[in-house]
Amino acid sequence: MRHQNKGKILDRKKAARNSLFRNLVASLITHKKIKTTLAKAKAIRTLAEKSITLGKKNTLSNRRRLLAYLPEKVVIKIISEISPSYKDRKGGYTRIVKIGARLGDRAEMAQIELIS
Repeated sequence: MRHQNKGKILDRKKAARNSLFRNLVASLITHKKIKTTLAKAKAIRTLAEKSITLGKKNTLSNRRRLLAYLPEKVVIKIISEISPSYKDRKGGYTRIVKIGARLGDRAEMAQIELIS
């Protein structure tokens, strides 16, 4: 039974899945939009939004929580650039747009982007 087991597994072991999510969130923050599969986009949406929300309140503990999950350059970008632009917004910092199927395996592709 899967009682209170949230999130997608994506057919990966825990360490590989966490690494994938960290890299996708870091790429999203760095480039402001990325193309990936729909399942991965839905899985990282909550992580990206929580990271931006943590960056809104620039405290030492929030900075350390972000540094435990993301690289330092990405954390600096979240705190200095991205979070201040969303200071009046309560949530919903990302948008997922479906862009069709991938040619090789017909996987549903999506573009996840930060809302301006």
